[in-house]
Amino acid sequence: MAVLDVGCGTGAITAGVAQAVGPRGRVLGIDRDPKLLRLARERFSHVPGLSFEECDALALAVMGQFDIVTAARTLQWIDRPECALERMRAAAKPGGLVIVLDYNHSRLAWDPPPPTPVRRFYEAFLEWRAANGWDNLLGDRLPALFADAGLTQIASSTEDEVARRGEPEFEAALRIWQRVMETLGTTILSGGSLDATELAAALDAYTRWGRDHAQGQQMVLRAVEGRA
Repeated sequence: MAVLDVGCGTGAITAGVAQAVGPRGRVLGIDRDPKLLRLARERFSHVPGLSFEECDALALAVMGQFDIVTAARTLQWIDRPECALERMRAAAKPGGLVIVLDYNHSRLAWDPPPPTPVRRFYEAFLEWRAANGWDNLLGDRLPALFADAGLTQIASSTEDEVARRGEPEFEAALRIWQRVMETLGTTILSGGSLDATELAAALDAYTRWGRDHAQGQQMVLRAVEGRA
């Protein structure tokens, strides 16, 4: 069994795949970020059959080598996801499986709606993504992109990430957007959709809302698979 993980990041999921495949298989993780790949190699170099390579999904040139080609939460950061899917299909063996998991960012739902500064930040986040050519409704578009790439036997499933107050992962789920504000906030500022005062207000309002009022969060996620 040979598996290709596109956009492997720090390699945690890829390593789990390699452990499931076993030492007689081959699992390759690729990513365009050398810093993430360095972490992946440091953490998982001991896993048999697992390797990592620096490669952009749009530059993937392998042909017909993998039984499974997968990309989890990766195509959302590519301005030509249709081209990435074509490369992924080409990398799969005839009849091989291509699997993509990705978000519909425009359909994120919070319960209750957060304060205005938070909503303003999220609007700026979507505007920043759109300005980079990244699809905020990619999950919904994936089946059509699969068909356009020549994949067959296409199937789609809903894999929404839902967190409710009182559940073990609730606070961790809410922290996702706090980290986005902290790590991407200044980048979003550079796009002109938000200023520093608005960013600070959003972070403060989100922290207080999450602590005192938030009851639920639903990140809309779709999984689509098809055969090469």
